[in-house]
Amino acid sequence: MIPALSLFDQSTMASILCRVGEQLDIWLAKAEESQIPELRSFVAGIKRDKAAVKAGLTLPQNNGIVEGKVHELKLIKRMEYGRAAFPLLRQRVLHAL
Repeated sequence: MIPALSLFDQSTMASILCRVGEQLDIWLAKAEESQIPELRSFVAGIKRDKAAVKAGLTLPQNNGIVEGKVHELKLIKRMEYGRAAFPLLRQRVLHAL
């Protein structure tokens, strides 16, 4: 079982690092043929939104900037739990932007 996972892991990492979304179908077919239930479950999850996964492996754009801002806002919100009402939270969020 470990050698089989190692093969899948190496091919997956090569596809991700080289951003080769075209090989996704080949990898999914190989993984689906495996006898590893967790891997087959993972493939089923990828197939539910295959277009997004393929785009993520192929296109150079990403949403890192937006995710960074969301994380920053959540951090400010967590800092305010139990200490202040909405006006102070609003002031801190607007100051951070």
